[in-house]
Amino acid sequence: MYQLKTKETDEDVIMFIEKVDSVKKREDAYQLLDIFIEATGYQAKMWGTSIIGFGKYHYKYESGHAGEAPLVGFSPRKAKISLYLAACDPNRLNILNGFGKYTTGKSCVYINKVADIDIEILAQLINSSISYLQKKYPL
Repeated sequence: MYQLKTKETDEDVIMFIEKVDSVKKREDAYQLLDIFIEATGYQAKMWGTSIIGFGKYHYKYESGHAGEAPLVGFSPRKAKISLYLAACDPNRLNILNGFGKYTTGKSCVYINKVADIDIEILAQLINSSISYLQKKYPL
């Protein structure tokens, strides 16, 4: 049976950030921590070994696969900072207009540094993602 790799842990978020090699990425991680806490109202929790998540929701797909995931989150990775926002949020593309310098993958938005983006638009993305996920997967 499939085991979900990314689960909420008891690891300390601050200790994780302190282990980030790049001083600039560490500073950006602390800035994002503040932004996400303020925007969500949730305390940060570690998910897996490298994702800082906020809130959580329970999902179940038509295939029967189910699990829990953070509503939103981020990870200060070596190459780029990954922002975990609802990929299926219909408002996401519109909100990303004017966001700044970013790229997207299948489910993440990637930034090089916080200075490259508009913080207010990030807060909108966070709130829109949470609203979408809470409607799609009510408790």
